Amino acid sequence: MRIVHVANFYSPRSGGIRTAMHAMAGQYLSRGHEPVLVVPGKRDGVSLVDGVRVVTLAAPRVPFSGGYRAVVQPGKMRGLLETLAPDRLEVSDRTTLAGLGDWAREAGIPSLMMLHERVDGVLRSWIPGAAAGGRAATLGAAAAPALADRYNLATVTRFDRLVATTQFAAGEVERLAARTRAAALPPLYRVPLGVDLERFRPDRYSDEARAQYAPPGTALIVLASRQSTEKRPDLAVDAAAQLVRDGRPVRLVVAGSGPLLPAMRRRAEASGLPHRFLSFIPDRDRLATLLTCADVVIAPGPIETFGLAALEALASGTPVVCSSSSALPEVVGTAGAAAAPDGAALALALHEVLDRDVDQRRKAARARAELFPWSATGDAMIELHSRKAFDLAPDPALPELARLEHAAPAPAPTPVDPTEPVHVGPVGRR
Repeated sequence: MRIVHVANFYSPRSGGIRTAMHAMAGQYLSRGHEPVLVVPGKRDGVSLVDGVRVVTLAAPRVPFSGGYRAVVQPGKMRGLLETLAPDRLEVSDRTTLAGLGDWAREAGIPSLMMLHERVDGVLRSWIPGAAAGGRAATLGAAAAPALADRYNLATVTRFDRLVATTQFAAGEVERLAARTRAAALPPLYRVPLGVDLERFRPDRYSDEARAQYAPPGTALIVLASRQSTEKRPDLAVDAAAQLVRDGRPVRLVVAGSGPLLPAMRRRAEASGLPHRFLSFIPDRDRLATLLTCADVVIAPGPIETFGLAALEALASGTPVVCSSSSALPEVVGTAGAAAAPDGAALALALHEVLDRDVDQRRKAARARAELFPWSATGDAMIELHSRKAFDLAPDPALPELARLEHAAPAPAPTPVDPTEPVHVGPVGRR
C-alpha cells in the first residue's frame, strides 16, 4: 500500500508530530509498504529521509506560532494527492487540511484523521487571561466544548476513521457522539504512540554527562517542551522555584524553543531558580542523554493528548510529573505522579517522586515505557488500514479487541467503547 500522511505544524525543529510521523512511516516501510509524508515548508521540494519520501509544499508561517507553517492552498494539496495516488490517506491536522477527507471520499480512497489535539483544549488555552484563571477562564471553559462540538461535527465526519492515541484525546469525540447521536460520525479507534527503546535507554547515564547539567547533591529537573502558551512552561518554572523555597537544591534545565522562551528565562531569573535554557536540541542522542541524567522530568501541559517527550523520559529511566488534566496520567501510570496544573500542586508531586528510592523509580519508569514499542503502533495501524477495516459493513470475522486501559497500551487498534460504539452506522468509501 502507498500510505500518504499529510500534516500542518511540522518543521525540522518540531517535536511530537514530526517524531510520530517519521516513526510510523518507518514501521510501514519495514512491513513492505510505501509511506509518503507531505508537510509544509519554506518552498516546494522532495527529499528522502531514512528511505521515506518527504514532499514539502510551500506554506506561510502561522502568526504567533514560533515559526510553524500551514498549507493555505488546499487545492494545491489535492492536486499533489492526485499525482501521488495514495491507497490510504492519513491526516494529522484539524485546520486547513480537514477538507481532504472529502477529496479521499470522492476518489474512493479510505481515509483517517489522527486526533493529535483536542479542539476544546486549544480554544481554552488561547483565551486571553485563561492561564491566570478568573472570569476569562470560566467563560472559556463554558464556551469551548460547544464551539468544539460544532467544529468537530463539520470536520471529523469527512473521514472514514478517527484515531486517538489516548482516552483523553478521544474524549471530545465521545462527547460529541453522546450529545448528537449522529449516525454520520465515523468509528473511533485508540492506537497509542510508541517510543524508540534503543535510543532512549537508562544506560546512557554517566556521572560525567550529568555533571554538565547539575552539580552533585542537586536534583536535576528537566522540561523537554516547546515554549508556547498551550504547553504552560510557566508551571514548570513555578514548581521548581517552589522546591528551592522549600529548601531542596534543584536546577531546572529546559530543552525546547518557542515564542515564550525569553519570558521563561526572565521568570526563572526573577524567582531565583537555578536554571539553564538549552533551546531546541536537534541531536536526538544528546536529548536522550539529558533525559536519562535527569532525576525527574516535568510535563505540565494541561491539554497534552499523549506526550511523546514524557514517554521518552520513561524509556530513559526517568520518572515524570505531569498535569492530571491531560492524557499523560494514562501514559505515565505509576512511573511518576500527576497533579493539578498548578505550580504548588506540581511542586508537591516533584517532592514525592524525588523522595522515592532512586533505583526503584528508574526501573519502574523503564518498565512502563517498554509497554509502548513503536512496533505495536505499526501493527495496529496496518491492521486498521487492512481491507477489512474499511469495508462498508463490519466484518464479523474481525475480532473485537480489548479496550485500552491505563495499565498498558493495546496491541492493536481498539474501539473506544466496544459496548456502545461511537459509530452507529456503516461508514466507508463513498
